[in-house]
Amino acid sequence: MASQRPDVKAFFDEPSNTFSYVVSDPATRRAAVIDSVLDYDAASGRTRHDSADAIVAWVREHDLTVDWVIDTHVHADHLSAAPYIQQQLGGKLGIGAHIRTVQETFGKLFNAGTGFARDGSQFDHLFVDGEAYKVGGIEALAIHTPGHTPACMTHVIGDAAFVGDTLFMPDYGTARCDFPGGDAATLYRSIRRIFALPDATRIFLCHDYKAPGRDTYACETTVGAEKRHNLHVHEGIGEAEFVAMRTARDATLAMPKLILPAVQINMRAGHKPPPEANGVSYLKIPLDAL
Repeated sequence: MASQRPDVKAFFDEPSNTFSYVVSDPATRRAAVIDSVLDYDAASGRTRHDSADAIVAWVREHDLTVDWVIDTHVHADHLSAAPYIQQQLGGKLGIGAHIRTVQETFGKLFNAGTGFARDGSQFDHLFVDGEAYKVGGIEALAIHTPGHTPACMTHVIGDAAFVGDTLFMPDYGTARCDFPGGDAATLYRSIRRIFALPDATRIFLCHDYKAPGRDTYACETTVGAEKRHNLHVHEGIGEAEFVAMRTARDATLAMPKLILPAVQINMRAGHKPPPEANGVSYLKIPLDAL
């Protein structure tokens, strides 16, 4: 029904190949911001808000009220701007409840100490599998879709599904599963849950890398198109075949360039580590650990 079709505005950060979204109910002008990006220069350690400010300006220009600032998972390829978006526009910071598993795993990796809470309390709301909520008058549903990470969620808002890194465009395939807590068989089963949605459901992706032969970036497809044409997991591909392909492919991939700074920030809901005695926040680089 038309009233359950949100407006979706995409913002693309080419350095990290990330799409962020403003999802709004045209009737009530209530909105959610999904997977925002904090600009980060790895060489200098400097952060900027250019990408986030583009979202802020668009929301204000269109007179929207933000109720939710959501990350689909703890991103390994970009830093989240969620706290800055909240500071500028309001809304609750939300992520999947299995953030606790990610915090436990990476809290140990970074030796974050007892001062780092591993209960998800840095966020305002932890979504559980099957949880219903609303964006304005539009019905929304949070679906736990792990495999890429333990905390990945797909957010179905009206006729639009925001799948994070679980799926890419049909000509590019699926997410990697070799990060701590990832699992290819789990990802396959999560994708089957997404494929159970109506074929006409719009799918909005967190990343695109332009598959060979394609000249432009893309962020939108449908459940039906993914089921029929996804390079890795189209109908007829069984779990064992997918796991074998995904495991072999992942063994050839380098770690994302920003995984170490990104996870340290994102497991804290986009906040920097507490400043040290000199007032400066520091990121850690664990050697030979990944």
